[in-house]
Amino acid sequence: MASILVVDDEENIRFAFASFLTDEGHAVAVADSLAEARRKLAAAAFDLVFVDIILEDGKGTELLRSLHEDRRNCLVVMITGQPILETAAEAVRLGAFDYVPKPVRQRVLLDVVTRALQHKAAADEQERYRRRLEAIFRSVRDAIVTVDRDLIITGVNEAASAICGLSRTCVGKPLGSFPHCFWKDCLEPLAQAISEGKAAEALSCERPAEDGGTGVVTILASPLFDEQAVVSGAMLVIKDETPWVSPEPNRQERWQFHNLIGKSERMQAIFCLLEDLAKVPTTVLITGETGTGKELVAEALHFQGDRRAKPFVKINCAALPENLLESELFGHVKGAFTGALQNKIGRFERANRGTLLLDEIGDISPGMQLRLLRVLQEGEFERVGDSAPFKVDVRIVAATNKDLREKIKRGEYREDLYYRLKVVELHLPPLRERKEDIPLLTEHFLNKFNKRFNKEITSVTADVQRLFMNYSWPGNVRELEHVLEHAFILCRRDLLTMDDLPAELRNFTEAESSTQGEGTFPDQEAIESALEKTAGNKAKAARLLGISRQTIYRKTEAKVIKD
Repeated sequence: MASILVVDDEENIRFAFASFLTDEGHAVAVADSLAEARRKLAAAAFDLVFVDIILEDGKGTELLRSLHEDRRNCLVVMITGQPILETAAEAVRLGAFDYVPKPVRQRVLLDVVTRALQHKAAADEQERYRRRLEAIFRSVRDAIVTVDRDLIITGVNEAASAICGLSRTCVGKPLGSFPHCFWKDCLEPLAQAISEGKAAEALSCERPAEDGGTGVVTILASPLFDEQAVVSGAMLVIKDETPWVSPEPNRQERWQFHNLIGKSERMQAIFCLLEDLAKVPTTVLITGETGTGKELVAEALHFQGDRRAKPFVKINCAALPENLLESELFGHVKGAFTGALQNKIGRFERANRGTLLLDEIGDISPGMQLRLLRVLQEGEFERVGDSAPFKVDVRIVAATNKDLREKIKRGEYREDLYYRLKVVELHLPPLRERKEDIPLLTEHFLNKFNKRFNKEITSVTADVQRLFMNYSWPGNVRELEHVLEHAFILCRRDLLTMDDLPAELRNFTEAESSTQGEGTFPDQEAIESALEKTAGNKAKAARLLGISRQTIYRKTEAKVIKD
């Protein structure tokens, strides 16, 4: 069964198409104008689109052109009342699969649909193979270089940049034209693989290392065959065998703490602080922009500490008016106010011996600020409508995206409450300031949504990853998660593409991304740390940071000039 959209301003045409195609088991949607068609295309994915060449609000070729430019994964068949050669030629030139003439004949229509869907199935399968191969190439840490029979480079993977200094700009150039000392060692096994049609024996050779010493690479050349089983070229796999040197051989880097994820230096520092804070009942104030993971930090403090077996209670202080918030926090007795028909236990009492998260603490009223201050000072409270004090042992964790210091200056927040809450302040950086964590977070959400939606999506395309690294993420990690969830719902392949992303991200332009400057790259401190870990090996440092070796050179040379 296929999903088909029919766009025509004649009701009888729409009815005929819908009737014929529905009888064949297809899901059919109809639109009477270009505007309505665009709305339906924005809301759902279609396998096949039939569109009339002449519509009341424009030409069907406009829709064809926009679908082609957006690289939508659907075929387009034109409907025409004038099946002349010029019309057909223009439609094919713009990317149409075929056209059907009016009046519509059922046999002709179904024949076109069958051929179109067969063509799409074959194209989709070919695209799946291509993307799977691209994903495999991208995930391999060894350098992979493919050449044709004349040793002209036809492809390289990302690892080739760090190990060999080759990027995709080298495609189309002779392998021997690049100044690497070990290329001459590659030429003979490549020629042997091409001439004999079998893998050449692996060999090892030395090359200068980035630290001034000597590195070691292993080279393996294998033939590539075309559809007729004729040798069309060869593939070179170059493995960096230079021993890894670590200044802390016994230290295992931790990229996850509870449900928090990050390998950036700032997140690693937060993990260390959380490990210490989880062991003590100190009040903690978590600050940071919306979507940075403040609630996850509170959960980590509770579930990684001694109170993990006790209640973890949370309340959004901004979601309730003052009178309801007071009742929710402290509870009330029967008859305390209109509607209080029975006693109610508040969040403080429910969290006894556990942890209470006061989310959006920056939005509480002055009266509630005073009441909360007394609880923090004395460790006890009264239920609404009752004068008997109730003592509790609760660890308070507060969170806010507001600048409380600024609110104090404006007289909107009590300074004494601020310092009671801020025994330890933990600030979460926005995602745009820890972009080296984006690939790790992306992988985490891919695994999460594969389980939720029962899919097997392996990765995102290079242009999606590049967009993720350039985008400013105003909604932070939560926005990244929602973007990937949106993409999972739309994606029908094993790789997320630009077509699967929300419109606001697809419309994010290169001009906008250029305003991010060097923010997409690790800072100087992170580069120096990576160089220390790799004993000065720039190629390994580049792989560690997820950037090119040329970036490492540029950054280190700039520092030398400044110094």
